[in-house]
Amino acid sequence: MRAVLLLVLSLALTGCTDSVNPTAAYLDDLRGQWVVINYWARWCKPCIEEIPELNQLDQLYPQVTVVGVNYDGTTGEELASSVKSFGIEFALLAEDPATILGTARPLVLPTTIILNPQGQINETLVGPQTLASLAQATRQKMVEVDGGA
Repeated sequence: MRAVLLLVLSLALTGCTDSVNPTAAYLDDLRGQWVVINYWARWCKPCIEEIPELNQLDQLYPQVTVVGVNYDGTTGEELASSVKSFGIEFALLAEDPATILGTARPLVLPTTIILNPQGQINETLVGPQTLASLAQATRQKMVEVDGGA
């Protein structure tokens, strides 16, 4: 639910600018840091399995922002339900950014697009990712994760 609220807030704030496309404005605001755009769907088991890895990346590395794209374009209460049941803690984009990025919509899920701090596509990862593979793709030094007691 937090992720949906973050997205709604960010879109409301970017709606106050002259930008025609709030998704483009939101991505523009993230320049200067690595952006991980993850395409996921409710029916995609590998997508759901990698969500904890994406949550950790977003939480452990302040110079990286993770955003999700619901592949099916689900909105409203159905999307909020998915966010809650899958434990998604990162923000979600309201629109598919493929056109803005000048790339085709993914054909395989999960697909993760890595934007460098200049806002350019640095890499496209196909298939489920781990915290280590995501940290490497965003050129982050791997940090030790406390396994809990």
